[in-house]
Amino acid sequence: MPDYVGSILLLLCLLQVKHMFADFYLQTPKMLCGRGQYFHIGRAQHAGVHVIGSILVFLAFQAPLPFILVICALEWVVHFNIDYCKACYSDSKKLTPTMAGFWRAVGTDQALHHLTYLAMVWAWVQYVTV
Repeated sequence: MPDYVGSILLLLCLLQVKHMFADFYLQTPKMLCGRGQYFHIGRAQHAGVHVIGSILVFLAFQAPLPFILVICALEWVVHFNIDYCKACYSDSKKLTPTMAGFWRAVGTDQALHHLTYLAMVWAWVQYVTV
């Protein structure tokens, strides 16, 4: 396997591990309540935790600081809005973990986040590794 393929896979893997910790281990009650309100400080903090993790990952890959700042700012906006849309949908349908619709919403949310990481890795390949 060419070295660059291993680097791409490692970068994607680290972003996904970061996502697991930020989404499932590091959320506080403040981040989890009131998520149907757009200007929600907890959601902003949650997206910030994701950004801090991504900054660390890209620093480990020695990406240039301007790239890191732009890609992570974009990640913050995208993550914030994906979570907002899921919260609005879940609230409007009054979804609970015992309902299939709840898990479809969670699955869609997670898939969109992971597609974001694919886009971030693409950007890294396109703009950093050239």
